[in-house]
Amino acid sequence: MKVQDIFTTAKLAALALIIVTGMVRIAQGEVGYLQNSFAGEYSVGGISLSFYAGLFAFGGWNYLNYVSEELKDPNKNLPRAIYIGITLVTVVYVLANVAYFTAVSPQEMLASPAVAVTFAQRTIGVVAWIMPVFVSLSTFGGLNGIMFTIARLFFIGALEGHLPMIFGMIHTTKLTPTPPLLLSCAVALLMFATSDIFVLINYLSFNQWLWVGVSILGMLWLRYKRPNMHRPIKVPLVFPIVFLAMCTFLTFMPL
Repeated sequence: MKVQDIFTTAKLAALALIIVTGMVRIAQGEVGYLQNSFAGEYSVGGISLSFYAGLFAFGGWNYLNYVSEELKDPNKNLPRAIYIGITLVTVVYVLANVAYFTAVSPQEMLASPAVAVTFAQRTIGVVAWIMPVFVSLSTFGGLNGIMFTIARLFFIGALEGHLPMIFGMIHTTKLTPTPPLLLSCAVALLMFATSDIFVLINYLSFNQWLWVGVSILGMLWLRYKRPNMHRPIKVPLVFPIVFLAMCTFLTFMPL
């Protein structure tokens, strides 16, 4: 986790640099690309596909649930981490995207392989070299977090009898779920079958939000059929109902 803390600190430092630079440019009147932000053609299906790209990029918000059994006092710390984490990420990345539009047009943003690097090259001059370093650390941090959590999903699935028991084994000394980690790597390698990242995002997102919606529907069914079941963490019904509606929109509108 210390490694993850380093990666997260580097990511927040890069975002802080971008946000401060963007706010300075706004104060200087550099707001050209922020005007007429919603100009152009769009459709309901196109909007849902754009959500796919955004939710794919920010998909880490739900990974904490996969490691809840390893949390200290999860009844208190899980909701706290969700509230603080989602709020912080939302505020920081909204401000970062506003900052991007002070120097990068929407067309350039779509064409850029790394928007943060393009932004830095146009705004902070000779120290722009630091941004690729931050982007690399951010990428490794995201990968580390995904590997840490997704492996636990396979691990618990094996312990519950849904996967072969080999995936429920752990390292003899380090206690890490090594077989699930190797399975995660194998699944990731299969994704190289397509060279178009947006095709990959669309296919993965359709499948993801379909099954997330089914899971939420199952939770609502259990709330109805087993109202007295022990629930350490319980939320008002309005939240899963609204979330289910969003999953339905994301699944069926692009069709």
